[in-house]
Amino acid sequence: MKIVVIGGTGLIGTQLVNALRAQGHEALAASPNTGVNTITGEGLAQALAGAQVVVDVANSPSFEDQAVMAFFETSGRNLLAAETQAGVAHHVALSVVGTERLQDSGYFRAKLAQEALIRSSLVPYTIVRATQFFEFMGTIAGSAARNGSVHLSPAHMQPIASADVAELLAAVALAKPLNGLVELAGPKRLGMAAFVQQYLAATGDTRQVVEDAAAPYFGTVLDDGSLTPGDAPRLGARTFESWLVAQAQHAA
Repeated sequence: MKIVVIGGTGLIGTQLVNALRAQGHEALAASPNTGVNTITGEGLAQALAGAQVVVDVANSPSFEDQAVMAFFETSGRNLLAAETQAGVAHHVALSVVGTERLQDSGYFRAKLAQEALIRSSLVPYTIVRATQFFEFMGTIAGSAARNGSVHLSPAHMQPIASADVAELLAAVALAKPLNGLVELAGPKRLGMAAFVQQYLAATGDTRQVVEDAAAPYFGTVLDDGSLTPGDAPRLGARTFESWLVAQAQHAA
């Protein structure tokens, strides 16, 4: 089966392409680096020729409100139009758990707009919403740094390893379209501040995390339901603790 992965050279895309190829599928890593650009349309028709499935894991290069909205709307329209023309049978898109609850953030408004385009298209689809990746803990800490400490919400989150996201996305891509949502999450639910403090300690970062219920997460204030999945998410197998150990071994 030919499966085109939009954003196929990024964190998730690279692992997804490898997982699909390991199962014997023709997985094409499509990105501007490989001559496929969903904003300009360059190489898009050629990449989709003969494809049964498209998985969109591309992300905006800018999180500024207008830029991120323009990216997801332009990319989404171009990609879905090209898929319709090519007769693609299944569009899979990676989104974020809690997108509809985080609309104070320009990024999440753009993701919701992307989802709306998918739902209104003629292409059968599955939207996969994942929680935050373990790999983003350093970015979260950096965004909340203040006067030598890190100020973060104690609101619960349930992050997941990117490798698990890629494996679960591969399974979704090979299944029938749901014309609906799937949620992915890690095996453990804990406060954001607690997760990041554990990450900092494991990486030798001596900064302390200060719990602050009013601390914004990329422009929006959280509660315990903001970033957590519903009752029946598909769970990744890797724990945060095992991932931290693997990261330390890789860095050694």
